[in-house]
Amino acid sequence: MVMVADFLPGLKRFLGACCLREAALRVVMQMVVAFLLHRGRMSTLQAAGSIRSQVRHRAQIGRMLRRPSFRRLNLNSVLRQALLAKETGKGLFLFIVDATLCGQAGQKTENTYSTGNRQRRPAKGRRYGKNKHVRKSCHSFTMGLLITPSGCRIPFSLPYHTREYCKQKKLKHRTTAEAAAELIRQLPLPEEAEVVVLGDTAYDADVVRQACDDRGYMWIFPCNPERVWAGPKPRPKVRSLLKDVSSFQWQTVRFFPGQGDYVPYRRLSPYRIGPKAKPRTFYVHQERRGVHSVGNVRLVFSTTKQKLTQATSDDVKILMTNALKFSLKQIVELYCLRWQIELFFKELKSTFGFHQYQFRRFECVESWSELALSAFLYLEHYRAEQIGRRGLTEEEKSWWRPQRTHGLCQAVRLASEESELKYLAARLETPGGIAKLKRLIRASFAPEYRAAA
Repeated sequence: MVMVADFLPGLKRFLGACCLREAALRVVMQMVVAFLLHRGRMSTLQAAGSIRSQVRHRAQIGRMLRRPSFRRLNLNSVLRQALLAKETGKGLFLFIVDATLCGQAGQKTENTYSTGNRQRRPAKGRRYGKNKHVRKSCHSFTMGLLITPSGCRIPFSLPYHTREYCKQKKLKHRTTAEAAAELIRQLPLPEEAEVVVLGDTAYDADVVRQACDDRGYMWIFPCNPERVWAGPKPRPKVRSLLKDVSSFQWQTVRFFPGQGDYVPYRRLSPYRIGPKAKPRTFYVHQERRGVHSVGNVRLVFSTTKQKLTQATSDDVKILMTNALKFSLKQIVELYCLRWQIELFFKELKSTFGFHQYQFRRFECVESWSELALSAFLYLEHYRAEQIGRRGLTEEEKSWWRPQRTHGLCQAVRLASEESELKYLAARLETPGGIAKLKRLIRASFAPEYRAAA
């Protein structure tokens, strides 16, 4: 937490482009500060006291989060545009789509569903527990991570609504693939931008590919195991080609984590690269074939199995793509960058405490997730400003370039604490300043906890 909102470097200026009202701005700042600097479990209680000069009751935070006027602000679209305006690099944009789940144990929590199959099939020797456990459900968020040519990460998100919740709230139901397609169509990029969309098997869907075709984007997805070849029936499955891999013309693809054209997209720590870093080796084979309901596409078969004669169908991944201009090595390396969104989910949950909310109403959850992304955008904005500072040496810039969420949070904490020390030193020099500090400290406690003077 901080004493005054101004202590967080550039936060007010960053949020100034959103033109928020004073009440909404205070809540946004309190939530952003709490996501960045909280200690322990993240909650509305942490947000209520994150700025010591603006302490409020935690229930006020919850009431503000579920207000329709607050949810209609859509402040992240403005913040994304401001961040994209700072992009000076020219080259390839990566847009990675995936879904993340947040477990919820409350039976009355809105918009939850269970991903577990409780109808377990009997098996010999299996022991079943006699204890009853609370049924756990989850919320799902379809997210996209846009990585710019300079390595800036810009998140997008759409919540998943169950059919029951859509019927109750009169909303249109959409699957996670349809949500990913909507994110692709809404990308705030110019028409001439070169974009590659990455995803796992769940996004090998017609709606996603159609959205990419409408925007003129390239895509790389693992082939769905149920895909079949184009042509008259009976159509064999694409994976039937893996029954005999001895006829494949395997090529060895090897790349180092700290070398190549895609180093800025990874943001690897300096301790993970260097002369002792081990390369990643893949054995790949490609074909140009027609796939039913997809068309004539490029298929890339890849495996890490050194003994290719012993490779089974489970050891080989089939990538399907419409990117014809890239080399075989680039296709494999680009798909390896899909893991960046998994790291993004880990940072959201481990550093921000994104999954630690406890709300009954899903409107509060939607506002919570948007404000978590606002905090992430602020960190990316702060990093871009530090890299672009005049007079910064190359060694200092090399420290800022690979920093991810945890390191940037620590840098923001250090800057805010230094500002607090300067503020305290200036106020302690005069009696009026000391009296102001006393009022500030007294105001940092909720009214019900202030001792009688």
